Amino acid sequence: MNIEKRIEAFVRLGEFFRNVSSQNSEDQLLIKYSKKISEAIRESENINPWFTKLNIYNAINSLSYMLDKNDIYDWISDYKHLIKEDKKPLKILVVMAGNIPVVGFHDFLCVLLSGNIFVGKLSSKDSLLLPLIAEVLIDIEPDFKNCIYFQKNNKIDYDAVISTGSNNTARYFEYFYKGYPKIVRKNRMGVAVLTGKESVQNLKDLADDIFMYFGLGCRNVSKLFVPENYSFENLFYAFESYNTLIKHQKYFNNYKYNKAVFNIDDIKYHDNGFALFKEDISFSTPISVVNFEYYNDINKLNTYLKFLKDKIQCIVSRDNAIENKIDFGLTQKPALSDYADGVDTMEFLLNLPA
Repeated sequence: MNIEKRIEAFVRLGEFFRNVSSQNSEDQLLIKYSKKISEAIRESENINPWFTKLNIYNAINSLSYMLDKNDIYDWISDYKHLIKEDKKPLKILVVMAGNIPVVGFHDFLCVLLSGNIFVGKLSSKDSLLLPLIAEVLIDIEPDFKNCIYFQKNNKIDYDAVISTGSNNTARYFEYFYKGYPKIVRKNRMGVAVLTGKESVQNLKDLADDIFMYFGLGCRNVSKLFVPENYSFENLFYAFESYNTLIKHQKYFNNYKYNKAVFNIDDIKYHDNGFALFKEDISFSTPISVVNFEYYNDINKLNTYLKFLKDKIQCIVSRDNAIENKIDFGLTQKPALSDYADGVDTMEFLLNLPA
């Protein structure tokens, strides 16, 4: 397959995702796979209760945005000088996380569009969705059949590695895959910088950035920077659309536990009825907790965030003083060039020695 043929297959896959999201009953591919989709969603939620039907559909909807035809061609055009159609494909082992549904899709996309062979090592928490997506892609373009493999108990050789996990697993990956060209990703979080001038819609979009996928994604906002004397009233009003989180048993257990700990330790916090907001310099938070920190100089804050860039996956803000910001509501709709940990996956793959 040449690059155009590979791209067109993913464009069709994007159309399929849009039809899944809109429940388009006229799409023949969706009709063919509707039963398998329903079974995969149901079984995924049984395996991993954090993978609710709504969150799986949110993930599919996000992928439909990602696979826009014009966006893909614009993105790939930056790598035209590196693409060699006669280069022997390499086997790329992709070790996937299981924190949110289909979290490894972007690596799947990059490996296949770069002309290489995808060898997926799935998380036990998300073992059904990507294989089904791969099945649909092969149905769209049968030439992908010999380009996609999944490791289970079988040992498949590989030439390079892309792995995603925690800071602890990163140390293991660095050791275990020593000698291989590799990308090893660690813990990162999203942050938001508020000015107090945000519209209600901005704050409603911020709710998606914080609470979608129960806050489990590396792009979810876990830390707020707010101006001194900031009032949380409008924020809590805008967040009300997510008050149903409390009905999810595992989420409620975390909320109840963390609230009890704060009370026992006499830690001050704001409680909106389903999430706890605590003043804390830390970026990492447990489920149901959002940290916040006050600032009084936006330029000093920008310098501080640049200093901590290795801990931050994305920054949400509308203040032009904040560099490399994205708008509210976009953390879970990453662009094709929004590479995890800031490492250009396509450049890595295309520069691998044959």
